[in-house]
Amino acid sequence: MLLSAIFLLACSQVALAKTVYYDWSIDWVTASPDGFSRPVIGINGQWPCPQIDVDLNDRLVVTIHNNLGNESTGLHWHGINQYGHADMDGSAGTAQCPVPPNSSFTYDFPVNQAGTYWYHSHTQGQYPDGLRGPLIVHDPNFPYHFDEEITMTFSDWYHEQMPTLLNYYQSTADVTNNSIQAGQAPIPESGLINDSQNNKIHVKPGKTYLIHMIDMANFPGVAVYFDGHPFTAVEVDGTYTEQHFLGDQNLRIAPAQRWSVLITTKNDTSKNFVIFATLDVNMLFPPHGIPSIKGWNGNTTAWLVYDDAKPLPPQKTFYSFDFFDDVALVPYDRAPLLEPVDRRITMNLQNASIDGITRFTINDVTYLPQKVPSLYTALTVGNYSTDPVVYGENTNPFVLKYGEIIELVINNHHENLHPMHLHGHQFQVLERSYPDTGVFPGTYMANVSSTPIRRDTVMLNKNGWSVWRFKADNPGVWLFHCHVEYHITSGLMATMVEAPDHLGNLKIPKDHIQACKNYGMEYQGNAAGNTRNPLDLNGQVLASNASAFTNNYG
Repeated sequence: MLLSAIFLLACSQVALAKTVYYDWSIDWVTASPDGFSRPVIGINGQWPCPQIDVDLNDRLVVTIHNNLGNESTGLHWHGINQYGHADMDGSAGTAQCPVPPNSSFTYDFPVNQAGTYWYHSHTQGQYPDGLRGPLIVHDPNFPYHFDEEITMTFSDWYHEQMPTLLNYYQSTADVTNNSIQAGQAPIPESGLINDSQNNKIHVKPGKTYLIHMIDMANFPGVAVYFDGHPFTAVEVDGTYTEQHFLGDQNLRIAPAQRWSVLITTKNDTSKNFVIFATLDVNMLFPPHGIPSIKGWNGNTTAWLVYDDAKPLPPQKTFYSFDFFDDVALVPYDRAPLLEPVDRRITMNLQNASIDGITRFTINDVTYLPQKVPSLYTALTVGNYSTDPVVYGENTNPFVLKYGEIIELVINNHHENLHPMHLHGHQFQVLERSYPDTGVFPGTYMANVSSTPIRRDTVMLNKNGWSVWRFKADNPGVWLFHCHVEYHITSGLMATMVEAPDHLGNLKIPKDHIQACKNYGMEYQGNAAGNTRNPLDLNGQVLASNASAFTNNYG
C-alpha cells in the first residue's frame, strides 16, 4: 500500500509538470533607470527584461531572435546545472557559437532544481547593458512557511555602453587616459534596485515574505539592510539552508550570487521603512589606491511601503558594516562533506602584461576563446576528447574523469575581490580565508564543516584563498571564471572539461549549428578547427596572435 501511494505521488508530480514557452526578440530599447537616457538591450521591446517563473520539473523552452543589428548574443541560465543538457548552458565560445544578428536560437531543457536563479547574456559583456533577468523555480514542497514572494535585483549602472568600456579597459588607452581611471576598471555611475531607483516594495501587515535577492552587477557587490525587518536566510544559489537568523547583520551579496530570506512584516501600517543598499566600495577604490570620485554615491534607496499615504523615511547612515559569513550556513539536506578527494586542482589568480595590456591569468594562462566552441570539440574529436591539448592552450583546460571528487584550491594573488563562479555545479565551500592571508597553507582550518554549504559563486577576499569540492558527475564543458565582466574579458577564466567520454548521445540541435554557420564560426574539430588531426593545433588562438590585443581603442 505504501509503495503504491509513493508511486501515485510520483506520477502526480510528473503529470503536473508542464512546458513553459517564451518567444523573445532581443532588441535595443531606450531607458533611463537613474535619470540618464541611453540605449539598453531589452526583450520584446521592453526593459527591464521579464522575470521567468516556472515550477520544479517543468520544461523551459526559450527561443531568441537577435534583432540587435550590431551585436551577437546568447543567454546563459545562471545556476542551472544542465545535467544531460550541456549544449543549453549558453556560454558563447564554450557551449555554443554566438547568435549573430538576424538569427534565431532555441534553448530547451528540464528545470530540475528549485530556487533562485537568473538568465543573462554570456556574450561581449552584454548583461551590464541590460540583457539579464530573474529566473525563479517554485517548489511545491518548499520547506518553510511564507505568505507571498518578492524578487529584488541589485546592480551597478553605467552611462557608457559596454563595448566602449571593455575596449578601453583592454587597450593601451586605458593605461594612459586618466579619465578611464588610470588603467583600472571603469567605475559605475550609480546603483539600481529592480533596475530603477527610489523603488517602493509594497507589503501587507502581519505577513511572512520570501524575498529572492539577485545581484546582477557587473563589478561591485552590494551590502543590503532592511530597517526594522531582520533577515532569516533560507536559500543561497539554489541550495536550501537551515534557517539562520541574521539579526542586525548585513547581507553582502557578490555579483551573480543569490540569497532567499524570510522577513515578517509589522502588525500595523503606522509607518514605512527604508531599504538600504550600497555598492561595495572595497571593490572600487581602496584596493587600487584610487581616491573616491568627488560626488560619487554608490548608495541606492528603496522602501518597504505599508501605506502610500505615510511619508517615506530618509536613508540611514552607516559607519561600519557587520557582514554575515555565508560559509557558516548549513544546507537543509545536510549533505556530508565529499571525501575522499581523488584530485586536487590549484588555481592561482595572477596578472600578466601582454603587448602593454594587463591581462588576468589562472596558472599563468590568460583565457582566449578558440575557433570552435569547446563543447563542440569534445563531441567531434572522438577518443581525443580526454586529451586537454585538443581544446587549445588558452582555454586553460582541465579534463576531469567521471565520478572523481575534485578539490579546487583557489589562491587570489590580487588586491581585487573576485566573485568566482563555476558552471555546471553547486560546489561545497569548505573554507574561505580572511583578506591578506596569502595562499592556502595545505592544511584545513579546524572549523571545516562536516556538512558544507553549497554555492555556485563565492567571493574571494583579496590576497586570500578558498577551498571547494564537487563530484565530477555532470559531463560537459563548464567555465570557471570571475563574474566581473571586465575580468572575464581580460582572461580570468579556465575550462573544466568534465567526463567528455561520457557525453553519450548528446546531439547539437540544427538551429545551434546554423547559428555557427551564420556567425562564421567552425563547429567541428579541435580548437583550431582541424577535423583531420585533432593533435594538430596550428592556427589555435594564442596570446601571441589574438586580435584582442591589437585594438588601441580610444
